Amino acid sequence: MNDKPIFERKNVLVTGGAGFIGSHLCDRLVKDSHVICVDNFITSNVANIDHLLQDPNFEFINHDIIKPLNLEALPELEQFKIRFQGIQEIYHLACPISKRHFDDYKIATVLTNSVGVKNVLDLAVQHKSKVLYASSSVLYGPRQPGKSSYAETDECHIDHLTSRGAYDEGKRFSEAILQTYADVYKLDVKIARIFRTYGPRMKIFDGNLIPDMILSALDGRDIMIAGDEETRTSMSFVTDIVDGLIRLMKTPVEVTVVNLGSDQDLRLVSIAQKIAELTNSESRVRFEAPYSHLTEAGLPNITRAKEILGWLPLVRIEDGLEKMIEYAKSHRQQVSF
Repeated sequence: MNDKPIFERKNVLVTGGAGFIGSHLCDRLVKDSHVICVDNFITSNVANIDHLLQDPNFEFINHDIIKPLNLEALPELEQFKIRFQGIQEIYHLACPISKRHFDDYKIATVLTNSVGVKNVLDLAVQHKSKVLYASSSVLYGPRQPGKSSYAETDECHIDHLTSRGAYDEGKRFSEAILQTYADVYKLDVKIARIFRTYGPRMKIFDGNLIPDMILSALDGRDIMIAGDEETRTSMSFVTDIVDGLIRLMKTPVEVTVVNLGSDQDLRLVSIAQKIAELTNSESRVRFEAPYSHLTEAGLPNITRAKEILGWLPLVRIEDGLEKMIEYAKSHRQQVSF
């Protein structure tokens, strides 16, 4: 454990801190910690953290995590006294995420999920930091007949040689690296397997399900669903996920892997109809053949999160959609990358 003195606030490093979930996490952490946000904007946006840049307890570092990072050598971080205090916590969320441009970032994705994880863990060894890694529900594979929810003890079932291997297998390999460093260096590592999440700051021109539905409703176009009337998913609002991440970081060393997501099984057609209702849209819901690379994901078994973290997703789908619609309305004129 880190035995260096904490002068005023903890020093917390957040990689991918300008991303969708990462920026909301920074919002929460900066209230009582010094936050060092590392990002290279490959699929994130400076607008997500623009409101934090003048906060004296927040510092942004433009850096690609696949390159080693020497925090003590950065003059802009002298105010956080890293040489003396070190880094108490690291939230590792960095990973290129883009539905529409996934193929453009395959090499960056596979390197972030390997070399990048190593660089983060080397920092953790240096500073004896606690580390939380943002993993993914994709490790459980597609929903199987007769089995709708998945617990942390279930086996991971993914095909590492598909076109999605850079991300899917990358997440699994990242977990293996974390556990190896925990075994060898006695690090306190946490792994959050995050299920489908939505909310403000989610890219709205990138092929994401909820933003696409909302934009179609706002424009009066048909709301398309890849599947049929029984196609289902789970949906968690971003602030609930951030709360779960912070709670997980606070747990003792014995706690490692925890699912974070909603265990409500929602029909996509019901979500689409609710969006049409909230936007006063006359858009119709239409169905199309499922995309070959997309499968119906299972639900998280969140028993462990409930019992260990005291965590439950609290934001109702109606309330979350209203916030997402408001965000989409105010950002629909932005230029997509």
